[in-house]
Amino acid sequence: MGGKQCAILAPTTLLAWQHYNTILSRMEAFPVHAELLSRFRTPKQQKEALRGLQAGSVDIVVGTHRLLSKDVRFHDLGLVIIDEEQRFGVRHKEKLKQNFIGVDMLTLSATPIPRTLSMAMSGIRDMSTIEEPPFERQPVETFVLEYNEVILAEAIRKELARGGQVYYLHNRVDNIEATAARVQQMAPSARVGIAHGKMTEEELNPVWQKLLNGELDILVCTTLIETGIDVRNCNTLIIEDADRMGLAQLYQLRGRVGRSGRKAYAYFTFRRDKTLSDIAQKRLSAIREFTAFGSGFRIAMRDLQIRGAGNLLGHSQHGHMEAVGYDLYMKMLNQAIAQARGEPVQRDKSECLVDLQVDAYIPERYIPDGPGRIEAYRRIAAIQNAADAADVLDELIDRYGDPPASVSDLVNVSLVRVQAAQVGVYEVTQKKDLLTLSLEKLELPMIRGLLTAFNGRVTAGAGAKPYLSVKLRPDEKPLDLLSQLLQAMADIQDKNTGSAPQNA
Repeated sequence: MGGKQCAILAPTTLLAWQHYNTILSRMEAFPVHAELLSRFRTPKQQKEALRGLQAGSVDIVVGTHRLLSKDVRFHDLGLVIIDEEQRFGVRHKEKLKQNFIGVDMLTLSATPIPRTLSMAMSGIRDMSTIEEPPFERQPVETFVLEYNEVILAEAIRKELARGGQVYYLHNRVDNIEATAARVQQMAPSARVGIAHGKMTEEELNPVWQKLLNGELDILVCTTLIETGIDVRNCNTLIIEDADRMGLAQLYQLRGRVGRSGRKAYAYFTFRRDKTLSDIAQKRLSAIREFTAFGSGFRIAMRDLQIRGAGNLLGHSQHGHMEAVGYDLYMKMLNQAIAQARGEPVQRDKSECLVDLQVDAYIPERYIPDGPGRIEAYRRIAAIQNAADAADVLDELIDRYGDPPASVSDLVNVSLVRVQAAQVGVYEVTQKKDLLTLSLEKLELPMIRGLLTAFNGRVTAGAGAKPYLSVKLRPDEKPLDLLSQLLQAMADIQDKNTGSAPQNA
């Protein structure tokens, strides 16, 4: 009503068509002209819609990827809404940013992809969550089981007996008709229809209209129904080969039932006598576990942990986050953004960079599985004091046996990083047999105390970048010398402030 145009982007023709009809009914009382751009429209209708968009006579356009075409031009676009955002690739979203610079953008998703979720959580994008379900909505009762025609036939019979309808998902177009015939045998009196993405508009529209009008009892379909389809009388969902689908996809599919006040049921089946992979078992366990409203956010968080956030500033879906960890990745990202803007890079005063000539890593022979190693690295990186370091080592010994020297050194490096930051050291480097500690500031009592404690071995520089350096003896290990030096610095600080000495 403010004179701007709005574009609504949906991933499938069915969902776009559904949104278009909803807008027509809701905007009926207003002087608002809406149009649809998808394969459900004839070339003539599409040309008229494109002319209206460019001239400004069309206020709202709903479309599929067709909206991203070069011939789509707007008179004065103000808002872009992307529904089911997780179904659009990174390239499509990068293209949207280029096409609609300075336009308000709202993305909607029950299960945001890790990249989008990470951007929202890091403050790059704003995020709001809707956690309260619609009035009278009930959680979907979920079953994970081997394919069993007797159980599924009974589930279909119960749904039809209460006047409801059933989605039967078979995700292979080549033999979907044979599956529909088998479903017909399971429910002889039921009216069975077929819907899949390769059907034309003329074939698909009547089937969908029959389902909405209650003239079909069972719809045998592909994942065509996944994105936002709203048929309130369909309250039983049966999925074949659920183990072959992704976690977010299973959650989205389950959301197609239970869209009214009536109790809904979802049956996730896998082939009989099939040995499920570890990942498939975890997916099916998660979908059975996450049944409460708002679980999509938790599923997306688990996806973020498993897959990583990817390269947030480029096209790549898989980036370096898994290698460096989420926190470090975000710090690196913020530093890169500051450098690109020409701003001074703020250093975290609570951290110290330690670069020593020691082997500090977790070998594969000690912790063979990747997720276990990542978890161990995460625990070690979170060490804050000597007690934490002892707890981590005890846990590693308990789970994996005595750690090799490289793991013990990794724990010690993590501990000295914290200790160094506490006494104002922000960087420790080793060049051959010389250790150099860079400090925020260097005071005369500290220099005197260290000269006394180390018999004159310590050299100090108090210029623009204060530093301390100490030479390693042939029989000394760099980590041991660094620990002694940091302990001496902590003791001197405590003595000068009049507090009791700390135990490192």
